[in-house]
Amino acid sequence: MTQFNLIATATFGLESLVADEVRKLGYDEISVENGKVNFVGDELAICRTNLWLRTAARVRIKVGEFTAVTFDELFEKTKALPWADFLPKNAEFPVEGRSVQSTLFSVSDCQAIVKKAVVESMKKKHKIEWFPEDGPLYKIEVALLKDTATLTIDTTGPGLHQRGYRALAAGAPLKETLAAAMLILARWYPDIALIDPFCGSGTIPIEAALMGHNIAPGLRRDFASSNWPLIDEKYWKQAREEAHDAVNPEKPDYLIGTDIDDRALRIARHNAEQAQVADSIHFQRIPVQEISSSKKYGKIITNPPYGERLGERDEVGELYKDMAKVFRTLDTWSYYILTSYPQFEKIFGGRATKRRKLYNGNIETQYYQYYGPRPPKRQA
Repeated sequence: MTQFNLIATATFGLESLVADEVRKLGYDEISVENGKVNFVGDELAICRTNLWLRTAARVRIKVGEFTAVTFDELFEKTKALPWADFLPKNAEFPVEGRSVQSTLFSVSDCQAIVKKAVVESMKKKHKIEWFPEDGPLYKIEVALLKDTATLTIDTTGPGLHQRGYRALAAGAPLKETLAAAMLILARWYPDIALIDPFCGSGTIPIEAALMGHNIAPGLRRDFASSNWPLIDEKYWKQAREEAHDAVNPEKPDYLIGTDIDDRALRIARHNAEQAQVADSIHFQRIPVQEISSSKKYGKIITNPPYGERLGERDEVGELYKDMAKVFRTLDTWSYYILTSYPQFEKIFGGRATKRRKLYNGNIETQYYQYYGPRPPKRQA
């Protein structure tokens, strides 16, 4: 099997979670940088990581990395890379680019130069002058950071947050990868009661159900590399069979999603059915002011309104005061709240045990974590 230098890209703040996930899949040659986790793996690693990574954005093959401060340098060093080892003659290979603090700041020019260099490299190897680009997709990225160019090929296609279950969304939905990260950071496990009182389209409880059943998040979708000649079909078959065999049919203990929006709840139920976890989640129309539970211990994990729009800040502030009153009636529970509201702790009436900066799309947020008492250890 071929060994590849691979990159699992990550939203800023989630790199350590992605690294832990990669490690748990059995790949330990890891280095972590801003926005990415580098590791080494074979064809099966490409299949497994695409199927299993819950918090990563996508998986890329690193073809090469070098310093480039002139367009000639970018062209010649790109051309020297072994593109024909990855791309078949009929590959469709568009080039995307980005440049941060680099001498070569014109992204469009860099894209055009890389495209031309790849074509010249392919001509030399395949001994042909024209490429039809009517085959499988190999999306190339040239990323320039402080004059270092990294050339990669995307193996994923649509981002890993697109699990395949959320055809419908309510309002501004939370990305599935961020919802999974919130659950992991909260140390939620299937035997712990969970309530999301602002469930919207159901992303947090659905991700919890997928984790509770040990369902690989990519099990019900395809990937850009699914039909690459580079990766034998047997590896995808093996990885999918492993994922199917790993599913745990036992239901998580107690998963509740509530909201006051009937339309959002209809969407949440539909999404849960698409994810095939509808039987594991109870969705209910309840305002946050009426949240209660008979469970002695549990976790509230939620992404409430932020008050980003003009005129909503005061209204959201009152909502957070109501949240504080209700949550404190569940005095043995822990609560985890994601928001960009600048005075959240003051309004909520207490400093968080811990907080962590996360990005919800382009919005900088804080993940406020309030730890309740530990439940007593269960008797063997």
